[in-house]
Amino acid sequence: MNTERFSKRYSLPFKSLQGSVPMCVSDVAEHEWVRVAEMVKVEGGRLIAIWGTDRRPLADCCVMSAVYCADEGLLWLRLLANERDGYPDLSHIFPAADRMQRAAFDLLGIRAKGAEDQRPWINHGRWPKDYFPLRHEHSGKEQFDTPLEEYPFVPVEGDGVHEIAVGPIHAGTIEPGHFRFSVVGEKVLRLEQRLGYTHKGTGKLFIGRTLADGARLSGRVSGDSTVAFAWAYCMAAEGAARSEIPARAQWLRALLLERERIANHLGDLGALGNDAGLAFGLAQFSRLKEDWMRLNHQLFGHRFMMDRVIPGGVTIDLDGAGVDLLRAQCNQVEAEVRALRNIYDEHAGLQDRFLTAGRVMPKLAAELGLCGMAGRASGQAWDARADQAIAPYAQLDVHMATHRNGDVAARVFVRFEEVFESMRLLREIVRQLPSGPIAVPFPTAMGDALGSGWVEGWRGAVFVALETDAQGNILRCHCHDPSWQNWPVLQHAIMGNIVPDFPLINKSFNLCYSGHDL
Repeated sequence: MNTERFSKRYSLPFKSLQGSVPMCVSDVAEHEWVRVAEMVKVEGGRLIAIWGTDRRPLADCCVMSAVYCADEGLLWLRLLANERDGYPDLSHIFPAADRMQRAAFDLLGIRAKGAEDQRPWINHGRWPKDYFPLRHEHSGKEQFDTPLEEYPFVPVEGDGVHEIAVGPIHAGTIEPGHFRFSVVGEKVLRLEQRLGYTHKGTGKLFIGRTLADGARLSGRVSGDSTVAFAWAYCMAAEGAARSEIPARAQWLRALLLERERIANHLGDLGALGNDAGLAFGLAQFSRLKEDWMRLNHQLFGHRFMMDRVIPGGVTIDLDGAGVDLLRAQCNQVEAEVRALRNIYDEHAGLQDRFLTAGRVMPKLAAELGLCGMAGRASGQAWDARADQAIAPYAQLDVHMATHRNGDVAARVFVRFEEVFESMRLLREIVRQLPSGPIAVPFPTAMGDALGSGWVEGWRGAVFVALETDAQGNILRCHCHDPSWQNWPVLQHAIMGNIVPDFPLINKSFNLCYSGHDL
């Protein structure tokens, strides 16, 4: 990464971070915090994450961080802030900043000054308004007998307008979230979400752990993305500890990640068929996903491949017999998915439900920061596997799947294309898999270090930032799921559609509650 070029472009003293991710970092003043955000926006870059860190007693203040994706890598800006003065709002530049800033206040007590929306986000009244769990004086284990607060939803008025409240408890085993529809008849005028019901204090649980110990927790941020989060965490930890892992471990991590991507896409393709009235699709894709997960367990000892990515490498290897099983399954599953795709494409009833439903056009997608698989279906050509030279994807020539229609049909199209591309990548990975060890001893962490991880999970790019204390233990670990960007876009996608289409549109995004709520 050309740190000198970034320093000159943004007039800041950027320093390159050690590790696999092309990342540079700089401390900034308030006016630079806003100026750089505006420049990144004009240049077509994206906001990735905003979070806060209590630096006491290392410093008599907190630090607000913002990470952006620019054309050549990631930029990490760090701003000193305190409770009295706050820090400048960024939501007028990047709308996705709104909920991140509100969550940062709920957890740390540093407010974005000038922000239009000051409502709580993570705190549902479960702790007092002057209690901020990420501050060092609090253990996070305090218990409060406080009543849940009534959330001030934005009202919609007019003739014939009424509200439909859905959730937070839903049918089935999905996670909780509240959806407030304002409708006329069955046409949706507005949707407002309320999330945070599954907040489990993940950020607090990281504090004080060793870097090696944090890996298991990172893999449990979101169960369906355990490989992506664990790899991003390990990238950050290895960068903070200045550790390099064997080449074979890098390639095996990519193999696990692509199997995770395919498993989730198979499940979603079946569920989308079912939501549009084709139960046959659900039955067939569920069968294929189950076979896929069973081979995960046979080859790697776990259906979801949890705890297989660790700081220093991986815990599993693949022998010749395993390679043969993997190749045979790719051939068999790919053939069946191609046949099922033809059925989906030629099914008039299915296409009638998919086409034009939940449309997010490219201009709106770019303005709101839609990312990942859903973003690529709306013309946002971003994929960390193809954009950044992160091993081993730099050697695999990833073919990015995109579409411009931005509707359910486009998101189905991208899923099919990504299944086939991941099959190709799996074959290439086992063909080119280098020999050698699968792990190295993880060194003692350095004090007061930074690290970052950036992995294209199946929903989109997963980001992890690590900050260590003077002893080299975790001072702050921020895990960011792409659902933070995409949940607000879903509110726009449903506008003008009918209420019965919401389950289908919602599933076509398939956003994460636990990765969002932490």
